[in-house]
Amino acid sequence: MASHEPAHTAADEPAPADARVGTPAGERPRLRLRPRLASAPTPYLRLLTATQFAFNIGFYAVLPYLATHLGGGLGMAGWLVGLVLGLRTFSQQGLFVVGGALTDRYGPRPVVLAGCTLRIAGFGWLAFAGSTATVIAAVLLIGFAAALFSPAVESEAAREAVRHERDTGAPRAHVLALFSAAGQAGAFIGPLLGSLLLLLGGGFRAACLAGAAVFVGVLAGHARLMPRAAPVSEPADARAPDAVTRTAPRARSPWRAVFTNRAFLLLCLAYSSYLIAYNQLYLSLPVEVERATGSGAALGWLFALSSLLVVVAQVPLTRLSARRIAPRTALATGLGTVAAGFAAVPLAPAGPGGLLPGAALVVLLTLGQMLLVPAARGLVPDLVEDRQLGLATGALSSVSGIAVLAGSAATGALLDAPAPVRWAALAAVPLAGAALAFTLPAGRGGKDRGTRAVAG
Repeated sequence: MASHEPAHTAADEPAPADARVGTPAGERPRLRLRPRLASAPTPYLRLLTATQFAFNIGFYAVLPYLATHLGGGLGMAGWLVGLVLGLRTFSQQGLFVVGGALTDRYGPRPVVLAGCTLRIAGFGWLAFAGSTATVIAAVLLIGFAAALFSPAVESEAAREAVRHERDTGAPRAHVLALFSAAGQAGAFIGPLLGSLLLLLGGGFRAACLAGAAVFVGVLAGHARLMPRAAPVSEPADARAPDAVTRTAPRARSPWRAVFTNRAFLLLCLAYSSYLIAYNQLYLSLPVEVERATGSGAALGWLFALSSLLVVVAQVPLTRLSARRIAPRTALATGLGTVAAGFAAVPLAPAGPGGLLPGAALVVLLTLGQMLLVPAARGLVPDLVEDRQLGLATGALSSVSGIAVLAGSAATGALLDAPAPVRWAALAAVPLAGAALAFTLPAGRGGKDRGTRAVAG
């Protein structure tokens, strides 16, 4: 943890009265920092956090109602609705690595602005799309827009969290937890906005236009407030006249450096086990709720419970864990908690309405998520060079997305297995991820003694 010393000593000028309390006679009074002020997020960090909040409001004002619109409003067959939703996921999650690489090459500002512009165009197009081809094109545009701006914002948040930690000593997990909580708050408010528009009779088109309006505001705010940061794909000394310093950074391709980095790939695998488990909220949980209650009506309440837990508990829980355990331990503990959620389903007695097993899964999975996501994001800057951070941030999502795509078929096949077998197999996935997590450097903001320092 970086120390934060005052610029001058108490001998240079009188210390404030409250800084002298308890100073023994004959000793120099020392100025005391006020931790709240020292660790307060910078304006840029506040901008990035507000960005994540606004992104999710605009996105989730539309997404929950897309399948209903495609099937009911446009009359698409079920398989075609699934295909469209799958294409949206692939064009977003699968292409995160592209957005991350562009961020490293050109800097975050142009990538974020381009992503916002494409998202506005995509929502506007989707609002009026009436054929299968135009719907697919609009959905692909919406997904690719997120593949641009999300890695840019996430990598900048990680980079600024590291810098903030170095300057103030405040653990980077605090910043990343606030970032996650802001995104979850947006994911909670967005559907409410969409529902309100539907209740007022505006329909799906109004929800799309409202989402586009949110991104117009985000685009305008970032065009004005986002700094013109230099790209980090080439360090400053690489542009010096010295031929040695010019050629050294180019000796190894960033893509090769990231995708041959054993520790980073292990982090991707551990994080993939979490995403495979999290995907069960959309696959196994609905089946469990249907089995327990006879309908899926209560599913929305369980999703609301998950979002509210993150909004209320993310920052306090991360503040507690960041001071006491290393990021590697937080990652492994979070994955173990997720595994406990799956193990609890067959063990929990049926509570009111038969929802207790499902609620236990949601609570434990969400608690695990709150521990492991900030820890995983905080570990990325420890494992890659700073000029590869955007690429690595995107790769973390893309590799995990591919793993989820491959794992979904296997976990879907478990739906026909006996309940004890199914839930035990699902619990084994995050447990394997926890074992992988313990092979990573401990992190800290920092590293094990044998791990290299990352350029700031």
